[in-house]
Amino acid sequence: APDEVGWLLRDLSDVTLEAPTEEREEAIQSGGAHYAESLPVEYQPSEQYQQLFHTALDTSAARIAKAVGVVTETVMSERSPRPVLVSLARAGTPVGILMRRWAQFRHGLDLPHYAVSIVRGRGIDANALRWLAAHHDPRDVVFVDGWTGKGAITRELAQAITEFEKTEGVTGFDPEIAVLADPGSCVRTYGTREDFLIPSACLNSTVSGLISRTVLRADLVGPDDFHGAKFYRELAGADVSTAFLDAVRARFQEVADTVDSAVKELVTEDRTPSWAGWRAVERISEEYGIHDVNLVKPGVGETTRVLLRRVPWKILAKAGAGPDLDHVRLLAEQRGVPVEEVGELPYTCVGLIHPKYTRGATGADGRAVNV
Repeated sequence: APDEVGWLLRDLSDVTLEAPTEEREEAIQSGGAHYAESLPVEYQPSEQYQQLFHTALDTSAARIAKAVGVVTETVMSERSPRPVLVSLARAGTPVGILMRRWAQFRHGLDLPHYAVSIVRGRGIDANALRWLAAHHDPRDVVFVDGWTGKGAITRELAQAITEFEKTEGVTGFDPEIAVLADPGSCVRTYGTREDFLIPSACLNSTVSGLISRTVLRADLVGPDDFHGAKFYRELAGADVSTAFLDAVRARFQEVADTVDSAVKELVTEDRTPSWAGWRAVERISEEYGIHDVNLVKPGVGETTRVLLRRVPWKILAKAGAGPDLDHVRLLAEQRGVPVEEVGELPYTCVGLIHPKYTRGATGADGRAVNV
């Protein structure tokens, strides 16, 4: 709904930006293109996969509701009693809306909520920050995302805010992201550190208000423009954004008491980020001969995204990981990607992007080139 999120994005709905996954992967890995210059063709889930999404939502709605409550209460007690929620488009947007709904449910507050773009390697949208600084006190702004993987965006945001404050002379933005799940242990403000399935990670635009990934390309986004995005109105029939939000909101009442006790516990804990996830990713990158941490995507959310919109090489799954990985196994099977069970893994699963992708690559290791 319009009052639930203000999109600080430029509408590029009429521009053709989609490229086939394989073509994008080759261009990105060869250094010929940045991932934010084009969009993957939106994966439209099969009926079987959609069913998995609804099953996952039924089983995890209460767990997500609790994490929403915990992160919102933590933000309000430690950061600002009336925070301005700024979610990182697009994975952060459903989470920002749920946090806003929790503040309404628990405290009767109508918190402002906006979605802005951040692009790895290019930083956060400086025009969006200027707009926020002009309309709100930067000290009240809390950046929100769905989950952490290895912490690349956490680092990206901290660096971007430092640079912005230096060039703009604006101070007060706190770069630390508040997330629903922090399996990578790279932030202090989170709902949980468990690596579990957040159903909104299972889908693309159809769970994020029909908005595409954000786009940053000089010929489309001018120096005074917000970063761009598309609105996929043609996918309206498949949209489950509201269904996702409503299913989680419906569980707020039943988790309210457990949220209170979890927050009390959290306040006394040492929540200093250990960056354990980043170290694990570096280890896996070397162990599997990839030598590029950007091609190692840890956690259930990131692994799902590898299967939905990159060229996956293999999936590492923690031995004994149960229904949290049902959808990952199904997607891997559909795409012919092997799933390898691993004993020691700080995440439930890790997705490995094809390390030397060209469309001519063949062979069991995917690297032998077929000339």
